[in-house]
Amino acid sequence: MTTDNEQIIRDFVDAWSRRDADELLGFLAEDAVYHNMPMQPVQGHDAIRAVFDFFLPGSTAITWDLLHMASSGDVVFTERVDRFSMGDREVALPVAGVFEVADGKITAWRDYFDMAAWTSQAG
Repeated sequence: MTTDNEQIIRDFVDAWSRRDADELLGFLAEDAVYHNMPMQPVQGHDAIRAVFDFFLPGSTAITWDLLHMASSGDVVFTERVDRFSMGDREVALPVAGVFEVADGKITAWRDYFDMAAWTSQAG
């Protein structure tokens, strides 16, 4: 049985394929915190958009393959493979993501991945 919070995360995962920063930010609370664990966390739509600007413009296709999902209360855990087509490069990045959801919006998002896996594929 899918919870409301899990559905929000499923919709967010699916939205990545459209590569629309405004749509993606619409899933996030204005003061949301996004933390790619190998880097410093960022907070708020402007800072998160700056991170999205790193991925979105250089990607001709993005898909997130959701392998597993579990939730407890307002916390949703995901295991994914995030795929990016970037020119002649294809990146397949295994990611464990943790999302906190309140009032229908993502308030915190933490992704755990191996930075070397990203850099070796993305160049």
